Amino acid sequence: MARVAVLQMTSGIDPGANAAALEDAVAQAAAGGADMLFTPEMSGLLDRDRERASRSICSEDASPVLARVREAARQHCLWVSLGSLALEGGGGGEWVNRAFVIAPDGTIAARYDKMHMFDVDLASGESWRESNVYRAGDSVGLVEGTPLGRLGLTVCYDIRFPALFEALGRAHCDCIAIPAAFTVPTGAAHWHVLQRARAIEASAFVVAAAQVGEHEDGRRTYGHSLVVDPWGEVLLDMGGEEAGLGFVDVDLERVAEVREQVPSLANRRHITA
Repeated sequence: MARVAVLQMTSGIDPGANAAALEDAVAQAAAGGADMLFTPEMSGLLDRDRERASRSICSEDASPVLARVREAARQHCLWVSLGSLALEGGGGGEWVNRAFVIAPDGTIAARYDKMHMFDVDLASGESWRESNVYRAGDSVGLVEGTPLGRLGLTVCYDIRFPALFEALGRAHCDCIAIPAAFTVPTGAAHWHVLQRARAIEASAFVVAAAQVGEHEDGRRTYGHSLVVDPWGEVLLDMGGEEAGLGFVDVDLERVAEVREQVPSLANRRHITA
């Protein structure tokens, strides 16, 4: 049995304020007996004004948000799945949307750069072009030995691309993190069904920490941070109104039980068109 803490945030344009919220969440999660804390996509900065955001985005080594979360994890001896941070990506001036898993000693156990860029024009009038600024990742994120076993890493829009989750399923992940900052229209239409489908397909737990509400940069996000079990049952839904910290106990033996009942991973065949 593992106790999971999920942070639902309304991140703003001040990395210092966001870092303080993350530090507080680490302390609260540890006080609540959690083995691991999960935070949303863009936990350190959520700002669609790219010129303004550029003044706060730095390299991984120079990130004060990452440093503060690592120190908080060390102080409270807690695993942290830091949903993602916007960081400088090196040569070319592009940024990366990078997820981290931080061990209880404060070391970085894994990194994953978001693979799929959110380039869409929504019927609501919202238009997004992540690929104009962000460099896509090119490798699957996996980390062993977490309180939730083998953990697969994804970020937000990745959820719409089954091939990535097929790869994580072939790797027999026990849990998949899907931190997000989903828009309200797409969230209302697809959030719950996609999260449940990915859990069922991989026969794994899904933990989806999400951004929620009205943000300083003018956007609105859907919320509904979820924990879903391998059968597709929603164990935690934090709603679409408020930020906060949720807790849920997950029974990791459920993974083996579901895979025995419906051995879809074992029965899977390679198919080409």
